[in-house]
Amino acid sequence: MIHKQQRYLLLFLTIALNAVNGYAQKTIEIPYQVGDMTPVIQTALKDISEKEVKLVFEKAKYTFLPDYARQKYTYITNHGNGLKNIVFLFEDFDSVEIVGNGAEFIFHGQVAPFQFNNCGKVTVKNLTLDWDIPFSFQGEVLAVNEEEGWRDIKPFTKGYSWELKNGRVQFPNIDGFTFPELGSTLAFDPLHKRVSHGAWDMTSRPRWVEQRLNGTLRFHEKLKHYPPVGSVLHSKGDHDHNRYAPAFHVKSSKNIHFEGITIHHALGMGFLMERTENVTILDCGIYVREGSDRVVSTIADATHFCNCKGDILVENCTFKHMLDDGTNVHGTYVEVDEILDDHTVRVALKHFEQMGFEFAGVGDDIWFIQNPSPKRAAENVVVAVSVLNDRFTELRFKNKLPDGLTSGDVLENKTWNPTFTMRNCTIKDHRARNVVLKTPKKTVIENNEFSSMMSSIFFRGETYFWYESGAVEDVVIRNNHFKYCAYSGMEHAILYITPRLGKTFDKTELYDRNIRFENNTIETFDNRIVWADRVDGLLISGNTIKKTTDAPSLYPNAPIFDFQNCKDVEILRNSYNGNHTNTLNSDPYSNKRLKLKGNKGFLGMNQ
Repeated sequence: MIHKQQRYLLLFLTIALNAVNGYAQKTIEIPYQVGDMTPVIQTALKDISEKEVKLVFEKAKYTFLPDYARQKYTYITNHGNGLKNIVFLFEDFDSVEIVGNGAEFIFHGQVAPFQFNNCGKVTVKNLTLDWDIPFSFQGEVLAVNEEEGWRDIKPFTKGYSWELKNGRVQFPNIDGFTFPELGSTLAFDPLHKRVSHGAWDMTSRPRWVEQRLNGTLRFHEKLKHYPPVGSVLHSKGDHDHNRYAPAFHVKSSKNIHFEGITIHHALGMGFLMERTENVTILDCGIYVREGSDRVVSTIADATHFCNCKGDILVENCTFKHMLDDGTNVHGTYVEVDEILDDHTVRVALKHFEQMGFEFAGVGDDIWFIQNPSPKRAAENVVVAVSVLNDRFTELRFKNKLPDGLTSGDVLENKTWNPTFTMRNCTIKDHRARNVVLKTPKKTVIENNEFSSMMSSIFFRGETYFWYESGAVEDVVIRNNHFKYCAYSGMEHAILYITPRLGKTFDKTELYDRNIRFENNTIETFDNRIVWADRVDGLLISGNTIKKTTDAPSLYPNAPIFDFQNCKDVEILRNSYNGNHTNTLNSDPYSNKRLKLKGNKGFLGMNQ
C-alpha cells in the first residue's frame, strides 16, 4: 500500500509566445518526484489562463493517488456515471500536448486518469499507464464438483487485494471500496493468457465461500457452465460498479492524436471518444505486462468511438487481454417518448450506461426511423435542445415532424458518424469481438492480425437493449489474417452480421449494405466463416480458408456460409482446405440473387 504524501515541488513554467498565430502557450516541465504526484499536477494546472498548454515529463515512474484528485460528476457513455477522481482534467483548451518521454504512470484506487472536454486539439505521446493493484480477483481452479455445486480456487495473492469475510470474498478492498459480489466472471487459459476454449460468461454470486487448507477457497455455487480445472478464473465485480472510467476519456473535442501509449490496466476502457471529431491512434498497445500473472488488461474495450465524426484511424496497434471488444464504432438511437407539437419531440435514452449522453446539438441532421421499417427515412435539422435530465431531452426541428411519427420510433444522428480505418493492428487473446462496426460512412479494415473469442468482425445495429446505431453502407475488410476465432461457448462466426431490433420492427427487412470481405486468410478450428442476416450487397471474394485441428470444434454441424433475408450475396474465387460438408445454408429469399463462381474445395456446394 502506498502511503499518502503531500509533497510539492517547484514547477518550471515557460510562456512561449507564437508571434505568427498570436497566442501564448504555457509549457510545464514536470521533473520526477518520489511520492504522490497528483497534487503536483493539480498545482500545475490550476488557474491556467493560456488556451494552449504543454506538459513535459521526465522518463521516470510516477505514482498517482486519488486523495487530491479533482472531483467532478461525469457522464461517461458505456461506463458508470458519478463523481470521479480525475488526475488530468483538461477543459476548454485550444490545444493540449502531453510529452511523456517514456514515463510510466502508476495509478492507485478509483481514479480517472485523463479527461479532455471541449478541447480543440489533443496530442499525447510516449506514456505507459498501469495500476499498482488491479481491480480483479483471480485464482487457479483446482477442483470442480458439478453435482454438489462447488469449485475450489487457489487465489492469487501477491499484487492483489482481497479478503474472505463472513463467507464472502471482498475485493479489491482499496481505500474503502469493495464490489458487492464477484460478478462478471470468466475462465482463462493460463498458458496463452486468453479465454478458455468454449468458455461462457457468467455472473458469480456464491451462496458462501469457505476457507480450506493451504489457502484454498471453496465456492459453493451452482453454475450452468463450470470452469475447467487448471484454468484461471477472473472476476471483475458487479455490472453497476465495474466500469469506473476509461484511461483516456475525450468528449466534445477534435483533432485527437495518441501515439506510443501503452495501457496495462484501466478501470474501464482504454480509449473512449464521445462526440469527437478526427481521431488518430498510432503505435499504441493495450496488454498485461510481460511476465505478469494477470490475465486481464482493461476492464472493457480497448477503443470505443460513440457519435464521433470526421476521420478515425487506428494503425500499428496491439490490443490484448481486454474484457471487451478491440474497437466499437457506433452512434446512438434515442426513442421517441412523446410528440410535443408539430416541430418538437421529447426523446429518451434507453440503456442505463447511456444516461447523460449528448445525443444531438443545434444544427445536427437527424434521421427518423419509424416502425415497422428500420430504414433511415425523413431527415430534419435540430434548431433547439432542452435537456430535462440525464434521460429525457426535448428537440425542436427546423421543419415539421414526419407524418405518423409516434412513441416507440427511434431517431439517429446523421451528422455524427465517422469514416473509420483500422490498419496493421494485432487484436487477440481477449474477451468478445475484435471489431464492432456501426457507421454508415466509409470503413476499411485491412492488413490486421485477428484472433477472437466471439465473432472477429461483428455488425449489430440495435434498437433494443444497447440502442447502438446503426446500419453500415460502405465497408471493406481485406487482406487480414484470422487465426483461431470464435472459441466462445456461444455460437459465433468470423464475420457475423446480425441486427437486433425491437419487437415492433420488421425482422426481415434489409438493414446493412455494401460489405466486401476480400482476400483474407482464415485459419480456424470451427466451421462458421460468414453468418449474415438482412444484408443488401455482400461480396465474399478471394479468401483462403483452412480448417485447423488445433482445437475441438464447438459447433460441428454449423455451415460455412449462412444467409437469411439477404440480397445480392456473391461468393467468388474463394478456396477451402478442409473436410466439412455443410457448406451453405441460404433461405429462399437469399437464394434468389445468390451468385457462386470460381470457388475451390467446398464440398457439396455449387462452385
